[in-house]
Amino acid sequence: MMNGPFQTAQQLTATVLPAEFEVLAPPPLLLPGENLERYHALRQAIFADLAPRSAIEWLLAIDVAELSWEILRYRLLRHKLLETYRQKAIEAALRRIDMIGIAPEFDEDAEYYTLQNALSWRIDPIAATEIDARLASYGFDQHAITTEVYVQARETLGLFEGLLNAAQTKRMLLLREIMGGPMRQRR
Repeated sequence: MMNGPFQTAQQLTATVLPAEFEVLAPPPLLLPGENLERYHALRQAIFADLAPRSAIEWLLAIDVAELSWEILRYRLLRHKLLETYRQKAIEAALRRIDMIGIAPEFDEDAEYYTLQNALSWRIDPIAATEIDARLASYGFDQHAITTEVYVQARETLGLFEGLLNAAQTKRMLLLREIMGGPMRQRR
């Protein structure tokens, strides 16, 4: 374990993955927007904390680092998912107030403008303020919109919750093994 901001020579050595284990820890396939340097920084911090010495300890530390990266990824993707569904919730609310009474021959045009307004809400802060005020005047406050977000995203959110829970459970099991096993007893 690290001792505050100061590391022992052994801990500094443990932050560098030995060459013989490089094959066991290839860099992850990065998604757009992800950064390899951030992955390496996370991995190095975990290695420094765990200070692995044996092959088994390195394997466990590598797994903890990879699971930690996955958890961060899932959290970020879940956040982006909620942003996307928020736009869809705005669309749905706008449809409820703008499409009422539209003659069938104008449905396609009205739908196009509803989609454009929802996109404007997402990318233009001034348009967002105006649309939020308009929706609020019809009783669609932020709580109503958020409820719509969760209703629309419930299946996909369930998928991400399952992925997060599985990765967190695996990581906790590994950490218990590390902290209760030979690595912890040596320290």
